[in-house]
Amino acid sequence: MANPPHELSPPSPTLPGARALSAAGAVLAALAVALSAYAAHVADPAAQSRLQMAAVFAFGHGVALAALAPITRRRLARVALSALLVGVLVFSGGLAAAYFFGASTRLLPYGGSLMILAWLAYAADALRR
Repeated sequence: MANPPHELSPPSPTLPGARALSAAGAVLAALAVALSAYAAHVADPAAQSRLQMAAVFAFGHGVALAALAPITRRRLARVALSALLVGVLVFSGGLAAAYFFGASTRLLPYGGSLMILAWLAYAADALRR
């Protein structure tokens, strides 16, 4: 029996990699909550602002990835979201690595720049719809 016209049709398939991007976004958001809790309860006051900044960027972009990846229909949007993931990993991950492992922060501007470019690419894709 066919679906009556008032029922919703099944969602169209997402691009390959969308599920992985969505899952990565959810994991990123979870890690951000843990990092924020660590910063608030364990880290020394001098490190708290850097760790909180890393958590804020990771959480916001994680939620964006989890929400936007399943609805991507074109390659440009998927590439933009992939770049967004890499950018936030470099930026937020770099801030966390500097605290936990004494790593250099010299790559942070590249992560931030990649996030900016990724959002602009996503906007360009949105305008094409």
